[in-house]
Amino acid sequence: MSDDPTAKRASAADLKFLHHGGKLVEELEIEKRHSKHEIASAPLLPKFVSGSAAMYDELRKRGTSAFYGRHKGRPLRAHQASLIDTLLPRLALDLDAPAPGALAALFPVPVDAVRLEIGFGGAEHLIAAAAANPRIGFIGCEPFVNGMAKALAAITARELANVRLHHGDATPLLAWLPAASLARVDLIYPDPWPKRRHWKRRFIQDASVAAIARLLVRGGVFRFATDWPDYAAWTLERLLRAPDFTWTAERADDWRRPWEDFASTRYEAKALREGRTPSYLTFRRS
Repeated sequence: MSDDPTAKRASAADLKFLHHGGKLVEELEIEKRHSKHEIASAPLLPKFVSGSAAMYDELRKRGTSAFYGRHKGRPLRAHQASLIDTLLPRLALDLDAPAPGALAALFPVPVDAVRLEIGFGGAEHLIAAAAANPRIGFIGCEPFVNGMAKALAAITARELANVRLHHGDATPLLAWLPAASLARVDLIYPDPWPKRRHWKRRFIQDASVAAIARLLVRGGVFRFATDWPDYAAWTLERLLRAPDFTWTAERADDWRRPWEDFASTRYEAKALREGRTPSYLTFRRS
């Protein structure tokens, strides 16, 4: 995958998975200049000024600000419950206090950049990335208490000092973080909400895309992985019509193969066992 921010997007033949008008199309006629106005195939939702109050109002109205589903699964083991009570308060971000101008100040060790993972699930990807990149600070966001307990246990076991956590919904966190403060944002296997009546619950909406754009530095990266072709297409449509992002794919393998530094998750393993094919989309902040 090219690191050139001016890289062309994938050709029409590479977009066979794209969901359009409720049907899977074999090809989508996209010229090499890839006009965003030509690509947008769904009615445009309101455009947002990054960081505007209207943007966050839209997130709340469309349901993105609310976590749908269970907040807790199996009862926590004694050690996990202890970590929730003792370690989480030390690592949790205080959204009631102003965010530091430089997010590096959140970490007790020197970091050169900060990344965010939204909805880290069992924390496999978050922990592997933090362990492999000690000079990068990681913020992990997860509303599910069992996932948070797994992250805390792994942070303790691997003695990681470059991770901070937010136990809750992502929307207030996105509003709290300073503009142009993140080098990368990862959204790995979010809930696809496959039923049409639940699509408004999907995290990716025009408003959340604008919120992510506000947080990324120029040249920063947003990565999205899913095993639902419909959600891949949904995301692609919204990112292609967003004025602040460029899809980096140049060939089919750029979205068919995992990223080089990607640590597979249990959810991905389950999807592969059940015959679903993941898509890995990368967008660069212009």
